[in-house]
Amino acid sequence: MSPRKVCLLAGGVGGAKMAEGLAAHDDVALSVIGNVADDESFHGLWVSPDIDTLTYSLAGRIDRAQGWGVADEGHRALETLKLLGAETWMSLGDRDFGLHIHRTMRRAKGDRPSDIARDVARAFGVTPEILLPTDDVVQTRLRTTDGRWLSFQEYFVRERCAPEIREIAFTGMDMARSTPEALAAIAEAELIVVAPSNPLVSIAPILGIPGIGQALRAATAPKIAVSPFIDGRVVKGPADRMMAALGLRADALGVARRYSGLADRLVIDHADAALGAEIATAGPVPHCSDILMKTQADKARLAREILDLAFAPAEAVA
Repeated sequence: MSPRKVCLLAGGVGGAKMAEGLAAHDDVALSVIGNVADDESFHGLWVSPDIDTLTYSLAGRIDRAQGWGVADEGHRALETLKLLGAETWMSLGDRDFGLHIHRTMRRAKGDRPSDIARDVARAFGVTPEILLPTDDVVQTRLRTTDGRWLSFQEYFVRERCAPEIREIAFTGMDMARSTPEALAAIAEAELIVVAPSNPLVSIAPILGIPGIGQALRAATAPKIAVSPFIDGRVVKGPADRMMAALGLRADALGVARRYSGLADRLVIDHADAALGAEIATAGPVPHCSDILMKTQADKARLAREILDLAFAPAEAVA
């Protein structure tokens, strides 16, 4: 049997872990549409944190301890920049700088960001297709209670998620165009998976690109989302605080409501089984599992369970 075409929507560490789990199976031909709304310029270089986390993770080069950046990294370039008076709150390692230099040089030549991401992934030995939802610049902006507008990296890294937010906006979204590669991956997919990523700042910027959300809703493939919440808390990141600050349910039920009309099923943790009836009312059919991905084996096991939910006979997964 030919490998099943699986399209994953992913952002952040949770998205990279889900990508690794799906990529571990030989019967999967994986395409990953990553979040680009966290992209920003640092020291004159264009940095794409979520795409790079996907690339480093699938290449086996990720710093496992922190979940992002490159393993066996140094920071001599950053030390020099600090000595010269530059702001260095965005921790970029020496190996990481090499990728950002390459990306910036190619963008300056006019190369498509999608082509750059593809070529980088291939150079790193990544087999799954890493796709951009758009080649245009779309950036997350967060308005805090004191009226400031912060970029995502300013909020997440510099401010350590401390400010309470009041609004999320995506600059450039209305003018952005979806990439043909992303639309083709959605249309040709036999399964579409929404990773356990932050629904507000990892998945929403993908869904909001004109054409992407419409293509997903029109796709006939099964659509399975994975909750980033376990017993009302996220494993990593600020999704719980952000959703609560915006008046949304900060739990698996809140995720179900966000994905109503998009996901057919929502994989939740056993700790959230009591929310099952309300989740079903919200739209997606809940499926309980152990969704915490601590090890590579955890990632592969959860991915296999999702594949079985989509493709195995009903009696085999009941």
